[in-house]
Amino acid sequence: MSDDTRITELEIALAHQSHMIEEMSGEMARQGELLDRLQKTLKALAERFLELEESAAPRAEITRPPHY
Repeated sequence: MSDDTRITELEIALAHQSHMIEEMSGEMARQGELLDRLQKTLKALAERFLELEESAAPRAEITRPPHY
């Protein structure tokens, strides 16, 4: 195998790896954006649930038990 052939094969491999790294970086960015949106949605749903829970079930008054 000549040096020129080895260099060409290495350049091809490097080009493929660079392309894959760019694709993976883009996918990671998309996944990060999706994760941010999901976290915001979960937080909003949790806040809404707590509001509904508070309005639907009033807290019991603290009273003395009847045996006192």
